[in-house]
Amino acid sequence: MALLGAPCWYELTTADPDTTTRFFGPLLGWSFRDAGMEGFDYTLAHARRDGAETIVAGLYPPFDGQPEAWLVYFAADDLDATLMRAIGLGATILQPASDVPGTGRFAVLADPQGAAFGLFQPLDGLQGGAFAPPAAGHGCWHELMVPDPVAAMTFYRAVLGWQESTVMPMGETGAYRLFGWQGQDIGGMMGLPAPDAPPCWLPYFGVESIAGAMAKITASGGTVVMGPMPVPGDAVVCIAQDPRGSHFALVGGT
Repeated sequence: MALLGAPCWYELTTADPDTTTRFFGPLLGWSFRDAGMEGFDYTLAHARRDGAETIVAGLYPPFDGQPEAWLVYFAADDLDATLMRAIGLGATILQPASDVPGTGRFAVLADPQGAAFGLFQPLDGLQGGAFAPPAAGHGCWHELMVPDPVAAMTFYRAVLGWQESTVMPMGETGAYRLFGWQGQDIGGMMGLPAPDAPPCWLPYFGVESIAGAMAKITASGGTVVMGPMPVPGDAVVCIAQDPRGSHFALVGGT
């Protein structure tokens, strides 16, 4: 099955990994292990689903000038061809295509409006299970906030093959444009929440209870930015910041 456009990995840059792991461990049920990469400090987050353990995210210290933030990766069957297609449509390379021994090939870029995202071509048999809605501790949804969501949909459709599925009017804030991969809705695109807000991708992770998760966020030094807010599908969401200030979102039951 073609992988192009599938959500496949989540990365967080953090200058304080101890605080970050103490925060996300209890919140998302994650355990952490060093990836064993020579010369590079990279920590893997593990979650459990159906009695098995899955690697769902990576944490590493930011490079000089790099913000502490989440980065969402989408799969490519042919990374170099997908990267060239994105560049031809106005994307900018932030991290050139590189190989990860025994894992695959990746690159990081910014779309034409400045939102950073990653591309990853896994080795055969290593597709992984980081995106698994509605499983707790796994990626469940992806939100893009940019000045022009219509132009963004055109770009990502051409690069990753996504299809726009539903346009939901949201009053003064404009429309919320759902997009899908192989017939499954995987996220939404919307305008910036404020004129000075930076374009960005926001990952959503699954939890059993939003109320319980919000209590853990505030008790552990994080901040609830928005929510709880009901969404279609009998789910509830919230948007938050971890103790280092990185934004993320959660989706689950009440």
